This record gives sequence, structure tokens and C-alpha cells, in this order.
Amino acid sequence: MEDRERLNKIVNELNMYQNQADIINQQMETVKATIADLAIAEETLETIKEKKDTETLVPIGAGSFIITEIKNTDEVIVGLGAGAAVKKKIGDAEESIKEQKKDLEAVLGKMMEEIKKITDIIVTRTPEAEALIQKLEEAGESVS
Repeated sequence: MEDRERLNKIVNELNMYQNQADIINQQMETVKATIADLAIAEETLETIKEKKDTETLVPIGAGSFIITEIKNTDEVIVGLGAGAAVKKKIGDAEESIKEQKKDLEAVLGKMMEEIKKITDIIVTRTPEAEALIQKLEEAGESVS
């Protein structure tokens, strides 16, 4: 294969891998945000567990809150996704949240492994592209 064709092929591969890495990084940020939300829910449930008539702040948007009392700390409504929710005992809700968090942390770990594989490929292929660029430039060919 001609050097220019090999260079184009490598550059296209590197661009593809970089795009994949960017997409995975964006997905990782979403997963991290969800894990953080679950951690907050976990802390909140632990704080209100077995407390009656506890005052709390409820967000109403735009950084504003109302002060309200929690009348029932035995049950909570847990989102299942796709707009569905179910009433659960607080202990069951805590277990559910812990399980979701554990699953997402496993997904995050797999994403990090995938990023490492992609990074390794990019690090391995980049010197080859640089060598081809230098070879083409030494032969007097334009590389841009």
C-alpha cells in the first residue's frame, strides 16, 4: 500500500477512535451524575429514616425551596425509569438505590476499560502516522 494511502487510513482510524473516546467520555459524565444523584438519595433516606414530622426543604425550581414537614418516613416513591414509579418501604428503597449505584459503578468501570483500550490504540498508532508524515515530507510531498 502506498505511504499516502496508509497515512490516510491511519488518520481515519485515529479520528474514529478519538470520536469513540469522546462519546464514551460524555456517557461516563452522565453515569457519574446519576451515581451522584443516587448517593444523595441514599444519604437523604438514611437521614429521614424513622424520623416523624421532620422538616425539610423541597426544591421548587430556580434555586428556590419551600419548607415542609415529612409526615410518612416509612415509604417513598422510587422512580423506575420511563416515567414509571412505585411506592416502596424505605429499607427496600435503600436496597434498590444501592443496587442501582453498584450496577452503574460496574458500567462506569467497563467504560473506563474501553477508554483505556482506545487510548492504547491511539498511542500505538500515532507514531506510525507521524513516521509516515515525516517520510512523505522528506520525499517532498505535501501532507496537509
